[in-house]
Amino acid sequence: MAALDDILNRVDSQLDQSLDRLFDFLRIPSISTDPAHAAACRQAAEHCAALLNGLDIPAAVRDTTGHPVVLARTDTGAARRVLFYGHYDVQPVDPLDLWATPPFEPALLEDGTGRKRIVARGACDDKGQVFTFIEALRAHRDVTGRLPVDVTILLEGEEECGSPSLPAFLAANAGELGADVALVCDTGMWDRDTPAITIGLRGILHCELTVKGADRDLHSGLFGGAARNPTHVVARIVSDLHDADGRITIPGFYDGVREPSAETRAQWASLGLTAEGFLGPVGLSVPAGESDRMLIEMIQSRPTAEVNGIYGGYLGQGSKTIIPSSATVKITCRLVADQDPAAIKAAIRDFVAARMPADCRFDLHFGEGARALLVPADNPDLKKAAHALEAEWGKAPVEIGSGGSIPILGQFRAVLGMDTLMIGFGLDDDRVHSPNEKYDLECYRKGTRSWVRIISALA
Repeated sequence: MAALDDILNRVDSQLDQSLDRLFDFLRIPSISTDPAHAAACRQAAEHCAALLNGLDIPAAVRDTTGHPVVLARTDTGAARRVLFYGHYDVQPVDPLDLWATPPFEPALLEDGTGRKRIVARGACDDKGQVFTFIEALRAHRDVTGRLPVDVTILLEGEEECGSPSLPAFLAANAGELGADVALVCDTGMWDRDTPAITIGLRGILHCELTVKGADRDLHSGLFGGAARNPTHVVARIVSDLHDADGRITIPGFYDGVREPSAETRAQWASLGLTAEGFLGPVGLSVPAGESDRMLIEMIQSRPTAEVNGIYGGYLGQGSKTIIPSSATVKITCRLVADQDPAAIKAAIRDFVAARMPADCRFDLHFGEGARALLVPADNPDLKKAAHALEAEWGKAPVEIGSGGSIPILGQFRAVLGMDTLMIGFGLDDDRVHSPNEKYDLECYRKGTRSWVRIISALA
């Protein structure tokens, strides 16, 4: 414990120097979606590799079919190994005129309450969060001369554009990436005083359905009432997706869906998430999901089938009296627990075929799909991390699910055979992906201290 206290004190005493190092990183405009910034992405990768090599963590920039990755690894013979994953690329900064300070000139500013915040593109997503882990390693090295665990660090440069090159890199280098547990710092806290461990991410499945009728658009006066209208067919399919209680009606859709434990449900209920607080800020008031579920379940642990777009026929100004020859709907399903994307694809196809009338045919196209990610409740590393966070923040962390999807983390389970602990220190108001992105200084400081404790606990 004396050594741990010394390491934590080192984090605090070196905070200004840590910020200087972070600001150097934030100045690199590593926008992965813009080819004009390809050189900056490589610069960011080389910057990270140099930082890690300076900590005696052997690191190299490794090429992919897109932006390079940074792969670092220690081999000291420690009893346990962790894999840390993060990304050095950032979102575009547009619209530039909405930034109060230049996006790649990081600044430490105070808000109206006197709290200090780091303002820059990437401050929270994900450069600042990555740095909490690196600086925790630095503090361990500075005080004890070693790390309590062996580490493998994987930093990619394409997270903001879908990680297209990473699955192949993962498969080709699985032997170098094996570890006891994976760690990710790209998520958030429940609120600024309450830490969180994200124990589940929903999977995803995209599909696009086009229903075709006549071989051309038809005059609605001449053919109306006799010819089949594809927009009516699509509308019926969409209407049939949910029953009056908000439950998805596709047969077999809920196969593999797990119920949260009574302990988890009680914890979620205690958080007091309300429709007023969650939906009110976006101009809504009534949850539309399954009527027998808590709001927090709807957005974290239940699957969805949402219409993202629907169109057919004439969409210009004024009127054009036709029966369109085709209509299209785009649907995204968020999947949970053990739902199988392949089985869901088959169920959707059967659901559509059963509602296809004579004189109509359909094309149904799916994305590849990704399974959900769920950390088992009895995972011992989950409990160790929770105790470490409680020691730092003075309250037990909330174990939450995320409505979003990070498909590559599913590969950690499928390819590398390990669970992932998602522990981040972002806040809901950090303006991630928006102008004036920020990261609270206290979240950065205590996030670094948290990783010091977690790394020690995992050893």
